[in-house]
Amino acid sequence: MKMVERVIVAGAGPVGAVMALALVKKGIPVLLLEADAEPREDQRAATVHPPTVAMLAELGLKDDAFETGLQSPIFHFRDRITGDLVAVFDVKVLEGEVEYPFVLQWEQYKLVRAVLKQLADSPLAEVRFSTKLMDLGQTDDKVEATVENQDGDTELFQARYIIGTDGGRSTVRRLAQIAFEGFTWPERFIKIGTRFDFIEAGTGYCTRNYFSDPDEWLNLFKVKADGEPGIWRGIFPVPAHEADEDAMSMDGVQRRLQKLYPKDGDYDIAYHALYAVHQRVAKTFNHGRVFLAGDSAHVNNPIGGMGMNGGIHDAMNLAQKLADVWFGRATPEVFDRYTRQRRKAQVDFVQAQSIQNKKSLEERDPAARQKTFENLRRVSEDIELHKKFLYRSSLFDSLNEANAVA
Repeated sequence: MKMVERVIVAGAGPVGAVMALALVKKGIPVLLLEADAEPREDQRAATVHPPTVAMLAELGLKDDAFETGLQSPIFHFRDRITGDLVAVFDVKVLEGEVEYPFVLQWEQYKLVRAVLKQLADSPLAEVRFSTKLMDLGQTDDKVEATVENQDGDTELFQARYIIGTDGGRSTVRRLAQIAFEGFTWPERFIKIGTRFDFIEAGTGYCTRNYFSDPDEWLNLFKVKADGEPGIWRGIFPVPAHEADEDAMSMDGVQRRLQKLYPKDGDYDIAYHALYAVHQRVAKTFNHGRVFLAGDSAHVNNPIGGMGMNGGIHDAMNLAQKLADVWFGRATPEVFDRYTRQRRKAQVDFVQAQSIQNKKSLEERDPAARQKTFENLRRVSEDIELHKKFLYRSSLFDSLNEANAVA
């Protein structure tokens, strides 16, 4: 095999890992590069929507996912001001219509670990950690990636194609000079993980909860972590005027949790992290022999859990098109269709829906808030509207409409 006869995947997060595995499953050699020395135990994404569960099962990840993930078919919308439960949605109403009628709460680092186990057994896969992409060039028949290895030495790798799955600050996207269009929210988000069990405490919460509050909306989900009692992950907004050190202080962390559910003594904190939040989409997802997928191609706020899912959908779409070209079933023009399809999924669905989700939760006008609540109740209580809502929020509509684009 010539050294050029492979695909380089830059970035071994969840999307890069899935991208590599999907290509290997189709018989395409892959070199997976990661700048970090080892897989990160990154606590960001955890929500896997039903169509994405099906994709992961197709890749042979079902056993790992079901063993270490938490099936969460039900989610609540709540009014944090009054404490009222506004609406309940249950993905199980789609049973018989979809293959996996539930959301799986499966932390992204567990997904990466599961994929790496499979790649280690494949003669078509090479994984290199502590390997930082420094430069990138392409010709008519190959790409050349200059990297710095763990010893600080420079190496040159060749391949037919390179795929940037290296996150929102993508080196691949920068080197390919692809614009990243959109905006950054003025507030930051803080994620706080606690081992306190909100269900055991009798709150009435389920494992996935959205709280509307004009002053401090909240998402609260449970993940399995390393086993019971699991970890509850709260995502809170941090206003622009609040200093990073105040938000990240233990007093600041405890204050947010105590405001959610006052209790005696401090909360047991598993982790907490503060980050800026963006809504951006790359101008193109393909540029010659260079491709983007996942956060390298698009980023959005996490309300609704759509970011990692959209990236995995990118990977599965692109893997099929690369295989078709690789094995002579299609011409490279099909890569333009990849951009058209996956940009539509992002712009028309994920970006629009995640922005609307945030605006709904933080709505300040009392009349507008009540109108939102009334609509949610009406939709949740009508089975056909309930299903329609789930098909959109679970990204079935996004996939179907994007895949129909010629």
